Amino acid sequence: MADSQTTKTRTVSGLVVSNTADKTIAVRVDRRVRHPLYGKIIGRSSKFQVHDENNEAQVGDTVSIQECRPVSKTKSWKLLTIDERVRKAQT
Repeated sequence: MADSQTTKTRTVSGLVVSNTADKTIAVRVDRRVRHPLYGKIIGRSSKFQVHDENNEAQVGDTVSIQECRPVSKTKSWKLLTIDERVRKAQT
């Protein structure tokens, strides 16, 4: 019975906050949740280590990431697409 079931992998969108490691980027995913007691909408964020095979994402890019099998101790997400690239400031 377990063979016939298909599992959906999670896909989320976030902002690249670091790309200093080789083939790894840190992505911050922001979400808005309602406070359980007071009902006010508050912002929460999570930071994921993401596998970037070609080192193509830069800090400030908006990317889509997908959950995958663990690549290392802290990485279990992979880069899916770069949705929006950061603009370079011209001086």
